[in-house]
Amino acid sequence: MNNLLEFLAASPSRFHAVENFRKELEAAGYTRLTESKSWSLTPGGKYYVTRNGSALLAFRVPKAGFAGFMISASHSDAPCLRVKENAELAGPETYVRLNVEKYGGMLCAPWMDRPLTVAGRVLVQTENAIETRLVYVDKDLLMIPNVAIHMNRAANDGYKYDLKCDMVPLLGLGLEKGSFRSIIARTAGCAPEDILGTDLFLCPRQRGVQWGAADEFVSAPALDDLQCAYGCFHGFLAASESESLPVFALLDNEEVGSLTKQGADGTFLADLVSRVCAAMGRDRAEAVANSFLVSADNAHAVHPNHPEYHDATHRPVMNGGPVIKHGVRYATDGAAQAVFTALCKRAGVPVQHFSNRSDLAGGSTLGNISNSHLSMNTVDIGLAQLAMHSCFETAGARDTDYLIQAMTAFYSASFREENGMFTL
Repeated sequence: MNNLLEFLAASPSRFHAVENFRKELEAAGYTRLTESKSWSLTPGGKYYVTRNGSALLAFRVPKAGFAGFMISASHSDAPCLRVKENAELAGPETYVRLNVEKYGGMLCAPWMDRPLTVAGRVLVQTENAIETRLVYVDKDLLMIPNVAIHMNRAANDGYKYDLKCDMVPLLGLGLEKGSFRSIIARTAGCAPEDILGTDLFLCPRQRGVQWGAADEFVSAPALDDLQCAYGCFHGFLAASESESLPVFALLDNEEVGSLTKQGADGTFLADLVSRVCAAMGRDRAEAVANSFLVSADNAHAVHPNHPEYHDATHRPVMNGGPVIKHGVRYATDGAAQAVFTALCKRAGVPVQHFSNRSDLAGGSTLGNISNSHLSMNTVDIGLAQLAMHSCFETAGARDTDYLIQAMTAFYSASFREENGMFTL
């Protein structure tokens, strides 16, 4: 669990998460590929490719050909506050605030009255090119102050947040114009005028913690979905070779619909499948038909104070193992459920089930969106958690290891389908 918390602490933005996975892949002997250049793949080779600095695909080529692909897909982004380009808001009085907007379906209240900072990337003009640099301002830089109860007596009565007013962070008092950009430039090691573009987001300063009477819980920023990404990634690394080609996919922008070049509704994953098949002389349609996708995005645990929000017979608990998601918003069908359940049994990992209460729509995820570009057997899963889309979420301390074990079994397996018969 300490390794997960260290990873989360080192991944304050989607760009940092991808960079941290990239470093682990390099240390494990994976070769970086570039989308804009031709690929030369060899049996036994280990490779990865990134897109936009916020999405990553890693794969291994089996030594003796392959039947199809075993893929997991998670997402790198989380609901938060995005910094607008012209960021500084002067006033009222001598206050200087930051102009931000909501990114994804965030819970607003947890962002109040806690130290915040800024992380992401900047695009810097250098002598010969435009260079990407990651930034994390390593100080308690910002705060979003609540209004005192004396002035807002309705604060505890179902208050509706005005995003353009209530959720604006305070930066300082009496600052010179351009102070925020200067802070970012110092962090990036450049002059303010050399910054040509930014992708910056607010993030909490509090590190993740393990807690509870028996240390059974973990709370941290971005458990949705970096906990699943971490578990799938380490299952991918630990797996033994099989007759299928393993792919770890980390995609961006799930929280805002995935409709970007680096999202599940882009072509990143489908492009990789096509290029691998072309490079290895494999028929794409045949390989896809013998492929399986695990869409891994965290699930809702039964809430201790509001159990009524859950379906009567689908009530996942933390530390109960991976959760298979069912319903019209998910890609899971009976066949995909059966395959994933069999693999979890093989790994000795318990399985749970989630379905939205019939009068609550719930959220969606990567499975169906990915399937619109790459049609294959797909199961939607997650790990049970509380406070989804808060800036500080809670999950089970044992579930990450359960997912690693399940995904190690998944990536070590070969999948074949023929007329409704599934072989693992």
